[in-house]
Amino acid sequence: MYLVKTPLLLKALYPKLLWDSGGNGRSIFVTFDDGPIPIVTPFVLNILKQYDAKATFFCIGDNVRKHPEVFEQVKQAGHAIGNHTFNHLNGWHTDDKTYLDNFLQADGLIGSKLFRPPYGRIKRSQVKLLQEAKPGIKIVMWNVLSADFDAATSPEKCLDNVVKNVKGGEIVLFHDSLKARDRMEYALPRALEYWSRAGFEFRGIGT
Repeated sequence: MYLVKTPLLLKALYPKLLWDSGGNGRSIFVTFDDGPIPIVTPFVLNILKQYDAKATFFCIGDNVRKHPEVFEQVKQAGHAIGNHTFNHLNGWHTDDKTYLDNFLQADGLIGSKLFRPPYGRIKRSQVKLLQEAKPGIKIVMWNVLSADFDAATSPEKCLDNVVKNVKGGEIVLFHDSLKARDRMEYALPRALEYWSRAGFEFRGIGT
C-alpha cells in the first residue's frame, strides 16, 4: 500500500523530516533511489542533461561499492548525492544498532548529509540516532511518488502520477533501478518535457 501524494497528516507527524521545498514554487526536486546501476543510471544522467536538469540520487552503499564508475559519473555531472543505507534496510523491521551501522557503512562510501530511508520507513529512535551520528543530516522524504517500482502500474500511469500531482516545489521520487527501469524510462523524459514547457527548473536538494 502506498500513496502517490503524501498527506498533510503524515508530514505533521514527522515535521523534522524534509517533505518538500518549503514553498519554492518554480522548482521541482527530482530524486532517484536505489542506484547507481549500470545502463539505468547513465540513461537517467543523459535525459537530465538534455533538460539541463539537476537531481538528487539516493544511493545504496553496496551499489556504490560494486559500481564506483557509475557513482563517479553522477558526481561529475553535478547532481546532489544522498545515502540510502548500505543494504536497503527497512527501518521498521531493523533494530536501531543494525540500522545505524548500515547507515555508517554507506556513509563511508557516500559521505553525504542527505539521507532517505528505504521504503520511507524509519523509527523516531533511528532518526535521533542518525542526527547524533551525523550532525546536520537532512532526512529527505518526498511528496509525490511516481510508483515506477510497482510492476502492476503502467508506464502511462507513472507519468500521470507525477504530472497531475506536481504544482511546483515538490520532491518527486523515481528509481534508477532495474525493477523500475521500464516505467521510469517512459515517464521521466515525458515528465521533464512537460515541466520544462511549463517553465519549471530542476534542482538538486541543498543546491
